[in-house]
Amino acid sequence: MTKKYPSKVSYGLLTFIFLVFYGPLIPDLINGELNAKSIGFIGVLSVVFAFIAHLFLKTQYTIDHNKLKIKCGLFSFKPIDIDEIKEISKTKSIISSPAPSFDRIEIKYGQFNKVIVSPKDKYHFVEDLTKINPRIKNKITE
Repeated sequence: MTKKYPSKVSYGLLTFIFLVFYGPLIPDLINGELNAKSIGFIGVLSVVFAFIAHLFLKTQYTIDHNKLKIKCGLFSFKPIDIDEIKEISKTKSIISSPAPSFDRIEIKYGQFNKVIVSPKDKYHFVEDLTKINPRIKNKITE
């Protein structure tokens, strides 16, 4: 069984990043004070912002037999053996993770490992994980 779950995306967070990047340039745009250096800077910011947007929009979680695979844009994380997952719970942590939303869940696995994810359909995601490993302590539906 292979099942893919796209990540939920907080467009407010993406908008905030956009404003942080481009907000300081608004006075120059209004006053017409753009020069070649400013345009080059806008180009670099646009490439970086496009990369960040790609990470946000192309994050997905795949359950492939007994493995949980996490892909964040161009980056793939080491697959997690679902039999090693101990607990799944809601979290408000803002730690950097492959979760482009504030609606996040934390997966604890192995001895001390954890990853924070944000599947769009977290209930079915957790349900599919617990079907494979019924020993998972599910704190999402509690």
